[in-house]
Amino acid sequence: MASDRKIHAFEEVAKHNKTKDCWLIISGKVYDVTPFMDDHPGGDEVLLSATGKDATNDFEDVGHSDSAREMMDKYYIGEIDMSTVPLKRAYIPSEQTAYNPDKTPEFIIKILQFLVPILILGLAFTVRHYTKEQ
Repeated sequence: MASDRKIHAFEEVAKHNKTKDCWLIISGKVYDVTPFMDDHPGGDEVLLSATGKDATNDFEDVGHSDSAREMMDKYYIGEIDMSTVPLKRAYIPSEQTAYNPDKTPEFIIKILQFLVPILILGLAFTVRHYTKEQ
C-alpha cells in the first residue's frame, strides 16, 4: 500500500464514476480501479454499479479470492472520511391495500364459486332432459 494515507471526502470519490475514471470505497479505503476496468472478470458494469456508495457489501458478497484481495493493494489511493459518507436510509414501505392482480372484489369471487357449479349442474340436467328418449 502507498505510504501516504490521503483522506478523501465521499463527495470527491462519488464524482469518479465513469469507465475512464472509476474510484471505489471498500472497507473504508478508496481504490482507483480505472486501470482494472477492462480486466475485471465481471466487466466494467459491475465496477461502475458500485460507485457513489460504500461498495464493501458488494465486494464481500461476491466472495473474492485472496489473490484478488492482494491485487487491490496496487489500486489503493487513500482512506475515506467516514463522517462524509451518507447514512444508509432504512426502507419504509408505504401503506397500501392488499394486492389483487385482477382487481375483482372478493365477494364476487365467492358468489361465482357458488353459482358456476350450480349453472353447470342445471345445464347438465337440461341437456339430459331434452336428449333422453321419450
